[in-house]
Amino acid sequence: MSRALAVVLLAVTLLTGCGSGAALSQSVLDQARRQGVAPDLMYVVDLPGYELAEQSVGAVGEEGFGAVYTAPDGKQVEMRIDRGPYTCLGTCERDGDGWYTEHEGRQEYAAVRADHHVRLISAAGQVDRGVLKRAAEGARPAVGDGTPAPPPSQVERGDLPENGDGAPIDPTGPGG
Repeated sequence: MSRALAVVLLAVTLLTGCGSGAALSQSVLDQARRQGVAPDLMYVVDLPGYELAEQSVGAVGEEGFGAVYTAPDGKQVEMRIDRGPYTCLGTCERDGDGWYTEHEGRQEYAAVRADHHVRLISAAGQVDRGVLKRAAEGARPAVGDGTPAPPPSQVERGDLPENGDGAPIDPTGPGG
């Protein structure tokens, strides 16, 4: 393989991994559901220069969703999705279908949807305001089409003892 072709392939590989086409693996989606996240609140965004840190995915509040996007230099952008009206901290400025604010050294863009809001939060000036706005407004469901799934039915475990808490009986001996 020629050196020029190798450089082109490396560049294409690096560019396709930089903040585009973010997706969540099935194991991460399952983990979030076990934590109580509503499937219709699981979103991903395209944020140039940032990658989704799957280990950061989890519940926010009662049934909301949160994740962190990281850059190679260690910078982070937090994403939070929750139901209800958006409540602004500090002085908010209406911007498109959402709100922009800077407060205590942080900046935030919140895209407001019918029954929930998508927030992207970072250190002030870390991400261009327009980029933050486009990413939040372009947030897309990570699961299906974003319609709410029925709540999981109660599962009968059957592996718990009828008496006691099921802890092992471990009598103590010398030194214990």
